[in-house]
Order: sequence, then structure tokens, then C-alpha cells
Amino acid sequence: MLMKYFTPRFYRLFAAFILIIGLATSCFDDRDDNLVPGSTSVTLEIKDFVWKAMNAVYLYKNEISDLADDRFSTDEEYNAYLNSFDTPEELFESLIYQRETVDRFSLIVDDYVALEQQLSGVYKTNGLEYFLYLEPGSNDNVFVIVRLVLHDSPAEEAGIERGDIITGINGIELNRDNYIDLLFGSDSFTLNFGNYDDNGTDILEDDTVTSNSESITLAARTLNENPVYQTNIFEVDGKKVGYLVYNGFTNEYDNQLNDAFGFFKSNNVEELILDIRYNGGGSVQSASYLGSMITGQFNGDVFSKLVYNDNLQSLNSEYKFSSSFGGNSINSLGLDRVYVIATGNSASASELLINSLGAYINVIHVGSNTVGKTQASITVYDSPDLGRQGANPAHTYALQPLVATSVNLNNQPVPGTGLTPDILVNETPRDFDLLGDPEERLLAAALADIAGNGRFGLRVGDDFIQLESGKKEFPNTGLIIDNPGNLKKSERFKISQ
Repeated sequence: MLMKYFTPRFYRLFAAFILIIGLATSCFDDRDDNLVPGSTSVTLEIKDFVWKAMNAVYLYKNEISDLADDRFSTDEEYNAYLNSFDTPEELFESLIYQRETVDRFSLIVDDYVALEQQLSGVYKTNGLEYFLYLEPGSNDNVFVIVRLVLHDSPAEEAGIERGDIITGINGIELNRDNYIDLLFGSDSFTLNFGNYDDNGTDILEDDTVTSNSESITLAARTLNENPVYQTNIFEVDGKKVGYLVYNGFTNEYDNQLNDAFGFFKSNNVEELILDIRYNGGGSVQSASYLGSMITGQFNGDVFSKLVYNDNLQSLNSEYKFSSSFGGNSINSLGLDRVYVIATGNSASASELLINSLGAYINVIHVGSNTVGKTQASITVYDSPDLGRQGANPAHTYALQPLVATSVNLNNQPVPGTGLTPDILVNETPRDFDLLGDPEERLLAAALADIAGNGRFGLRVGDDFIQLESGKKEFPNTGLIIDNPGNLKKSERFKISQ
């Protein structure tokens, strides 16, 4: 069973950043002996599967008293317990450890075929990913900014681009009460577009969003998403800088990822900017391959380690830097530093990559705090060994529980509060230039730091003072930025030397 380390893609699509409110192995054969004898209820069978799977593999098993191996003394007691829950979902949620703060990620699904497609990059979509914001000065009206348009999708074919503003669906303006139904209620709808106007000032509060006459009708279809989204090469002070937008650690596309690094290698790239700002995670193995592509000088060394619950310590494992996979040589750049663009939409394997590489080379994190997910998960099925083969044909329920903690070479996990950036730069409604545009806010920050002028990207440290001349002065550093670009008066950036 492929280990996945991720925030599920459909969570990423559905839970767009809303600024509206302020292991199939034989070790699993020896599961608990509490069976449901003679059960004829499919629902009861599913509940039985939920409890036994969580009892077998859940990372936080020891924290949940109802998952103790000696929790039930008789089959009758066990059946009564299962029947005390109306649905499998209710039972599953009762077994989650501190849902709001610790385990924010385990999930149960009633259609594992759809889940498998999601994890492999195959799913039904119109190709739009976006953020939602309240209109400036309003507590009710909502507008959408397109953050990403997937390649070969209906949205791309319709000419929609990153940064486009959507104010309504099917002629109905978006607001707090209707945006969920309008955006997620149908596979086909008409988008109504609008304009964002900063009114010629640096003050966000006086910005306006107005509808215009443009509209486009989109219908979702099944899409195979290649997470290797975009590659560019820039030249900075005579130095070649590679830029890669990578949107998911999907093992089915490891060859395409390696090809991207082949492109960089053949062009003698000396610096790399890895853009994973919208990457919710995926395969740990793909992450270790990517780490090997960035470096190349640590073959055989430990990249990342997975630690399981007390009952499954024999499964503790290491992922190592490697020089090949699937019979193909890895295209390695041999870098000793890398710039990584990561944000509050970067999770799991994205954070694992930063955390694991940071034990070996200089990883400069540009953007904002990441999600804070240091745990790995697997897909668990209702079968004798919890694997896909032999799954109960009576239903298609599956679990994606957290089963292990990821740590780097130095046994350091990703903090639950996320990884803190070295160069703090936030995306705002004004800042959605096309990815790969050297003036795009986060990319510009990385390029500026490589050039050594710090024009857009500012280091964490002392607060700046906005001068009337438009310059920014940084107390205690003696530094004044002459051309701060598109930094806004209402935002707080910091710097240190």
C-alpha cells in the first residue's frame, strides 16, 4: 500500500482560503478478536471495520480509551457499543484525537474509488482553484480570485487566468449565505466576472470590487492532473535560476518531475526556486525523490523517518536520498541551497520536504506559515489485511487515518503551528500576477533575495517604518528600501540582518 502524506486534494479544493470569518502488510492480520458474529447489517459491518482499523493502525490509539485492546469483554458489549452510533461517520469522529488541534486530517469516505482517483490526480473538475474574500468594506458580499487554472481543463480552454475576479454564479451575486451552494452545488454553471480597483492608493480599505458584463459557462469533466505545472529559467546577475511550480506529490508523475530537473540540469541551473504554495502533499517517496533531485550529494543518507504507534514500532521506516528510481537515473542539481515558496496552503509532504532538506542544505522559505501537518496517512480498506485486495464487496467505505509521525534526520517534526518563513510575503487580492512572472509577488521576493537587493522580500526581524516619500526604513538596521515595489501600507513586514 502506498504511503501518502497529505491533505486530501478535495479538502484543498473545497476549503479554499476563506477570509470570511475573522500499508497493506501481514502485521494487520492479527487484529482484535472482537467480531460481530452473524451480522447481517451492512452498516454494522462498516462500523466494525471502522473500529478495528482504527484499533490496528491509528497513530493516536493510546490517547483514545475506546480503542484500547481490552475495551470490550464480550461480543455483546462490543455490538452494543457499535450500535450506539447512528452512522459509521459518527463512530469514526468519536475515535479522533483532538480534532481541532492535533488530528485535523484523518477522514472517512463512502466511495474509495473516488478517493483513489483524487490521490492519483484523477478527478472531476472544471479546472479552477481559487480564494474567497469579503469585498472591502462589506461583511456580507463575497468575491472569488482565481489562484490557479489547471492545464487542459475547461477553465483553461475558456481562457480564464489566474487573477480573474468572479463576483457571481448564474447571475446571482456571491455572499456569505449562498457561496457554498452556488460554487459547489453543480458540475455546470455560469461564472460572472468583475473588476478589482485599488482606486490609486496603497490603502486596502478603499479598494472596490464591481461586476462587469463578462460571463463564461463551465462544465466539469474528469481530469488527469500533472502536478508538474510549470518550469521557467531566469537569469539573475549572470546566474541561471530554475523555477518550478509543483502542485502535488503524485507518484504517478515522478518521471515528469525528473524530466523537469533534466531540463534544469541541461541548462546549467545554479539556483532553484521551488513553488509549492498550493501543494497539499502526497507521496513520501516522491518527496524523497524530489529531495534527491535538488541535491544529489547525499545518496544513501536518511531523508525522512516515519514513526508509528506503540503497537506498530516494527513498521518504523526510513526514506533515503537516492540516485535512481524505476530503473531511471535521477537528474540531480547538486545544490547546497534552495528557495521554497510555501504558504498556508502548503501541507504534509510539502512541509516534510522543507523539514527534511533543512537538515542538509540551506532551505530559504519564502511566503507565509504552512499548515503544520507532520503526520502520514494510508488508505485503509475493509479487508483481512486492510489492503485494497479482498475488500468487502458490500460497501465502498475506506479510511484515511493518520498512522505515523514524520521527522527529519535530527528527529525534528514539523511544528503543529506550521513552518515559519524566512522571507515573509503574503498574497493579497492585489497580488495575483501570473505564476512565472518575475514581478509576481512571491517569486519576486525569491529573485530579489538571490540578487541580494531585498527589494520585495523582507527578512523576519525588526518592524519597518513607512516613510512619506514611499521608502521604507528599518530601525536598528540602517537599511532603507528605495523601491519597495507593491508592499502595502496596511501590511506588516519585517526584516533582520
